[in-house]
Amino acid sequence: MHTMTQARVHAPGQTALDQVPKPDAGPDDVLVEVVNCGICGSDLSYVKIGGIPGAASPFALGHEFAGTVVETGANVTQFRVGDRVVVNPDRGDNAIGSGGIQGAFASHVVYRGANSHPEGLIKLPDNMDFETAALIEPLAVGMHAARQGKIAAGDQVAVIGAGPVGLASAIAARHLGAANVLLVDRSPRRLQVAQHMGFRALQADQTELAQQLRDSHGTITNDPLLGEQPATDVYIEATGVAAVLQQITFTARKGARIVVVGVHFNPVEFNMTNFLLRELQLMASMAYPTEFPDVIAMLSAGEVDAGLLISHRFPLSRFQDALATAQQADAAVKVMIDCQQ
Repeated sequence: MHTMTQARVHAPGQTALDQVPKPDAGPDDVLVEVVNCGICGSDLSYVKIGGIPGAASPFALGHEFAGTVVETGANVTQFRVGDRVVVNPDRGDNAIGSGGIQGAFASHVVYRGANSHPEGLIKLPDNMDFETAALIEPLAVGMHAARQGKIAAGDQVAVIGAGPVGLASAIAARHLGAANVLLVDRSPRRLQVAQHMGFRALQADQTELAQQLRDSHGTITNDPLLGEQPATDVYIEATGVAAVLQQITFTARKGARIVVVGVHFNPVEFNMTNFLLRELQLMASMAYPTEFPDVIAMLSAGEVDAGLLISHRFPLSRFQDALATAQQADAAVKVMIDCQQ
């Protein structure tokens, strides 16, 4: 039996590089040799809580990945050995890195059901490297958030939280035509990345959020009871912090749209009188129902240097060091793993 190294969670806060059986492709499956896989904020949450309750244990990590097809099942006709692909980890009930026994912090992953769900395997353009391809998944999260906010040409957008998902949301907002996109965060490192990507970056807590937004987006008076308000059209909340979401609801102009893409593990209280007075539109955003192809097209067009999101690189053999780095929110943005080292 051939084995491979795989990163798994054994208990809250406890991970290990385990030797597990190398998977084989069944008749309807494709075996992918993983080249790069990024550490996601949800990976950090899985480590903290010991995996998803009720899921496989030990819990396999890794879902932001790309690689090369090295084996196809007898019934597979749409893919062949040598195809360079990015994998949508949720298609075909695979649940790669989010509940199944497979995770992409490993040398190989099987995508099951390639015939019935071929949309989960997308061939890469020739000019796209594997690191960039491994960023497609988080960029798709941001693209869906921007779409949930119905962002259109000329909109002014504030993204609160400049982690990978916040930055991805800002990139998508600009792609959809937003006229003025700014990011707010406490981390100078993350704000520096935002600036390098061409966004205005605001230091959280430096001054009142409403005043910062007035200075950046101008003002509007569309209700005499509210007075002068920031003219921000769309807020994307990418922190998962209750106080931040609450602050947005008291800052937003009447009729503003608020998209929640940050994961909130605890209930959030709202002042419903304020909510009604401002006629706020609150929307949630989860994952990426259809966004992978659009992100690939955006990257292929050269609209953004997605590599700026990568702050650190590690071989899989140093996964513990990579995880510790990713847990330092003030220092890390996207930590990328080379799964062949």
